[in-house]
Amino acid sequence: MPGTCAAPARAAVMAGRCVRLARQSLPALTLSLRPWPRLLCTATKQNAGQSLEEDTGQNEQKTDAPSAEKILVEEKVKLEEQLKETTEKYKRALADTENLRQRTQKLVEEAKLYGIQSFCKDLLEVADILEKATQCVPKEEIKDDNPHLKNLYEGLVMTEVQIQKVFTKHGLLRLDPLGAKFDPYEHEALFHTPVEGKEPGTVALVNKVGYKLHGRTLRPALVGVAKEA
Repeated sequence: MPGTCAAPARAAVMAGRCVRLARQSLPALTLSLRPWPRLLCTATKQNAGQSLEEDTGQNEQKTDAPSAEKILVEEKVKLEEQLKETTEKYKRALADTENLRQRTQKLVEEAKLYGIQSFCKDLLEVADILEKATQCVPKEEIKDDNPHLKNLYEGLVMTEVQIQKVFTKHGLLRLDPLGAKFDPYEHEALFHTPVEGKEPGTVALVNKVGYKLHGRTLRPALVGVAKEA
């Protein structure tokens, strides 16, 4: 019996000690657990800050992306306008160059054709003198019994024929418009007179023949024009 009672007493003593130890340890445990809520709050704030920064960065990126795209579009439009303007300038310069080349080529060709114009004008006086010389010789005086005059006349005629061949070779053509319609670009009217049998406005008399050099009138023919009576 005494042994049976002693066992519950020992258990009660052990239980009391455990309770006292628990009471002694509880304040320290409580103190050690107090900082944890602060740490949790700090961690939560840090996470929230990082999330806010990430959201702000994403928003800035989203905002910057349209701005950059807009700038690129504007630059593209500017470059296209510059390209169009440069192309137009190039085309105009090319057209001006081609026109200048054509004008220069035309001037060179005209210089080749009409470079002898002054020389031809001087030779026309020689041709006029030869023509007058042959016209002044009476045809009845050209006989075999007058060989000197005959030979001189034939020499003048041959010279006149040869000079006309040279003129033709170089594009200088003789204009003898007797009976032709009066042309103010090729003829110069000295007078107008009624002429029987001649149509009004036609050339009735040629005082001096004219000449054309490659289709251009070098010297107009001096003529008399018929008119109505």
